[in-house]
Amino acid sequence: MRRTLAALSVLLLLAGCAGGGGGPRPVADEAVSQSPDAATGGGRYALAGDAYPEDPPDVATVPDAVPRREARSRGGNASSYEVWGKRYEVMADASGYSRRGRASWYGEKFHGYATSNGEIYDMYKMSAAHRSLPLPSFVRVTSLDNGRSAIVRVNDRGPFHSEREIDLSYAAAARLGILEQGTGRVKVEAIDVERWIADNGATAQNDAQSTPVEQVTSRQVSDAAAPQRVLDPPVADSGVFLQVAALGSAASARQLKLRLEGEIDRPVRVASATGLHRVQVGPLDNAGQLAPVREQLRRAGFAQAFVVNDAD
Repeated sequence: MRRTLAALSVLLLLAGCAGGGGGPRPVADEAVSQSPDAATGGGRYALAGDAYPEDPPDVATVPDAVPRREARSRGGNASSYEVWGKRYEVMADASGYSRRGRASWYGEKFHGYATSNGEIYDMYKMSAAHRSLPLPSFVRVTSLDNGRSAIVRVNDRGPFHSEREIDLSYAAAARLGILEQGTGRVKVEAIDVERWIADNGATAQNDAQSTPVEQVTSRQVSDAAAPQRVLDPPVADSGVFLQVAALGSAASARQLKLRLEGEIDRPVRVASATGLHRVQVGPLDNAGQLAPVREQLRRAGFAQAFVVNDAD
């Protein structure tokens, strides 16, 4: 259901990636996450239509992201990139970063799609998008209106509005109390992971390392409720694969595999090892098959798939 055009014009002034509130679902002014689609101003990332979820779970108990040592992501960390004709620089290091600005949030239209660093966006976890911080980074976001704060893990690019500092997940926006108005004044401070670990003890780091990045939330398919398919074993297929995601949750990997099988005309497997479940398309018999499969993945929202050999 949409509001009238008059009401919509007001919402467009207030909403971030997604506005909030009960009743009719508000519409975002425009999406902000980065992807090759966004760079050309087309696709899902440029069209209006992001929205407040119709039946969201209770996110009051969603914990803060736990700062941990992580290597820079393969995706989303080019030294610079261009979106809608404007060039953005990516910081080499987040140390000491502290800035005030407005936070917006993004929701349903992006839920379940790839973030800029190749992970799967889950709006019910403590994550965020930022134009210039390295991916991933951990930041504390504090509301300047009510003093509430949340620690989020930055794994995406955006928001591409000059007056906005950060784009929060639905869960983080709920914590800070900005769902209803769509945006809010915040302070964003980068967390020094080494100092965090020193202050919080080795247990915090061990817990973070043992907790998969991609966990099942109340809105994702649980292992018990998922279709009864066994994860693909470490297969002996030969050839080249395009890796779409590496997830910590077997259920999330299975869900993504099923979705891709409905959208592309190539086999999809889940290769599991060392606690990660890698969703891969293939095997591809020759290099000539890469381009059309990449295009299919791009249309499905996974433009950052990369090539792996079966032995990888």
